[in-house]
Amino acid sequence: MSSQDKNANNAILSLLRMALFCTCPKCHQGKIFQDGFLKFDLKEKCDQCGLDLSRSDSADGPAVFLIFFLGFLLVPLALIVEVKFGWPVWVHVLVWGSFGLILTLGALKPIKSFVIALQYKYRKSDWDDNPPPRV
Repeated sequence: MSSQDKNANNAILSLLRMALFCTCPKCHQGKIFQDGFLKFDLKEKCDQCGLDLSRSDSADGPAVFLIFFLGFLLVPLALIVEVKFGWPVWVHVLVWGSFGLILTLGALKPIKSFVIALQYKYRKSDWDDNPPPRV
């Protein structure tokens, strides 16, 4: 494995680690979300390095990714369970609705953190004091 491959693997692992622990893309230490499991709002600034997190723009990307991923995961599972066990509709609604809600709430912060880390890595001009105009 070449040194470029190792550097690329380290960069990917670093981004994934930041996403999993929801840490600042600049210092890798400060938490970027407000305290609380169901609070998905970003802090104004990183507590450790002072990075202005209000400049990040993940928009609807994380939610859309989760919709596609969970749809790809849950719909086939629900169909397989229906064919094999024939659950009543209310059981499907209860089981798959709860499962989808739990997965969404658990994965939204890490995915949003990953999108913010990607933006910081590949579009640093968005974080500058005087960003150039977009064309």
